[in-house]
Amino acid sequence: MPGESMTPRERWLAVLEGRTPDRVPMDYWATAEATRKLIDYLGVPDAAAAFERLHIDHPVGVAPDYVGPPPETGADIFGCRHKVVHYGTGTYSECIYHPLAQYETVAEIERDYRWPQADWWDFSGIPRQAEGHEEEPIRGGGSEPFLQYVKLRGTEQAYMDLIDKPDMVHHCLDKLFDLRYDYTLRIYEAIPGQVMISYVAEDLGSQEGLLFSREVIHEFLLPRMKRMMDLVHSAGAYVFHHSDGAIRAILPDMIDTGIDVLNPIQWRCAGMDRERLKADFGDRIAFHGAMDNQYTLPFGSIDEVRQEVVDNIEILGAGGGYILAPCHNIQPVGPPENVVAMYETAYERGWYE
Repeated sequence: MPGESMTPRERWLAVLEGRTPDRVPMDYWATAEATRKLIDYLGVPDAAAAFERLHIDHPVGVAPDYVGPPPETGADIFGCRHKVVHYGTGTYSECIYHPLAQYETVAEIERDYRWPQADWWDFSGIPRQAEGHEEEPIRGGGSEPFLQYVKLRGTEQAYMDLIDKPDMVHHCLDKLFDLRYDYTLRIYEAIPGQVMISYVAEDLGSQEGLLFSREVIHEFLLPRMKRMMDLVHSAGAYVFHHSDGAIRAILPDMIDTGIDVLNPIQWRCAGMDRERLKADFGDRIAFHGAMDNQYTLPFGSIDEVRQEVVDNIEILGAGGGYILAPCHNIQPVGPPENVVAMYETAYERGWYE
């Protein structure tokens, strides 16, 4: 097996710049419960040791400390309240109270609701977070405002608002984007030139197609996302775009808007064929993910996991342009043996000559 000639940061950067790395970089996404299972299975003390054992090129995240007004008991800084929901092998925190649900007009929101401000965070500790991580990719900043709008209004109402209350959607998304823009800018200012990737995310797809019409995406999301992407690029960083599901129909528009990396590549969804994605877009964006988290990792055999790794490297990683990772958070319902098989196979088979 060849020896490594790149650091994790250099490996990611080669992919982002359209160059061929020494081997396929590998990333890790998982729930806390799944990570605990992996740590116990490997017999290592923590996640960092697991990453080292499995040769995972995991980015280091940086973020400011919250120092703003204390939220009400049981609520977050937006006034949303959550409930821990148990699903058998783990838990998720689900929003159960939507503080803007009762409002009918923008004027009412402006009169009664207090929007968080970037001044509510202390960015002075970010340089210390980046210290000692010069050889790793650094992740910071970005946005996913419609997800927050859904929490503020409730899922059904948020989607209805796109048709019934477009002025409210525009108003709230402006507030949310402005917050994330200022927040991200201050991260860049705290560690100039050190952030490599920023997530500019929004879930646009279902299993079969888009969650929104292309017209809605163009009206409400793309102009604001472009402003954020332009900020990311102005800082010398790369736009990491996360969007679940079948998004082939909007992908050319997302690339034109400015994404550099597409995640998670749910190739079992309609229209997300890996060969076509690589052929049509591989010269313009990098691909991140593609290890199926609905069947292969939780329920597939080790042989199926290994074969999917090989297929992804041969298809999406041909000539570079691919970072191997699960399609989304690894769930604890699956065996840690499959997780280990994924990374060990990628390390064995992911070298470029």
